[in-house]
Amino acid sequence: MAKAKKTTKKVAPKAKATAKKSRPAAKTATAKPAAKPATAKPAAKPATPGGGDGTPGSPWQLTTPPGSSSFIAYRDEAATPPALVCKVGSTELRYHLRCIDDLHAMLVAHADWMPLGGADEQKPAADGTVEAWGRSASNPVGGWYGLKNGFRGRFGVYVPCVLERLGLAELTHDAKNNRMRAK
Repeated sequence: MAKAKKTTKKVAPKAKATAKKSRPAAKTATAKPAAKPATAKPAAKPATPGGGDGTPGSPWQLTTPPGSSSFIAYRDEAATPPALVCKVGSTELRYHLRCIDDLHAMLVAHADWMPLGGADEQKPAADGTVEAWGRSASNPVGGWYGLKNGFRGRFGVYVPCVLERLGLAELTHDAKNNRMRAK
């Protein structure tokens, strides 16, 4: 067995020497493909920001304000009541479709930046946030915009991204404490 170890040690230095000889060729080959993606990326971004047209067959491809999670959203006008559907992995959240227009109208009346304050249904929402407004008895639906019991929260995380995609609002994209305002 000692002989096998010596053989392995002899092979390893030869492999390193071979790798050193091929490195300049690898650098040249790597430099050429790097130029092509840089050209392709800028063309792809303006073509379809957010992707899709907001239908079940072509949903919007969105990202949460901090950029930590991606999700899809679309309008389901055939649902009763009509719904804004947000899918995060296998989890589906549904909100009254009218939340888009209602939230925009509230932000126009607010006329300033408002914290998003996303929270699960079981947790209280911070006062003065989009999340608190989305479950308040004083909003136009008189309570929760969320339609699925147990999944009614997170209004302040997902719905603002839809308004941004539609050009109705502006969002900050910080790691925490994001805000929004009407455009």
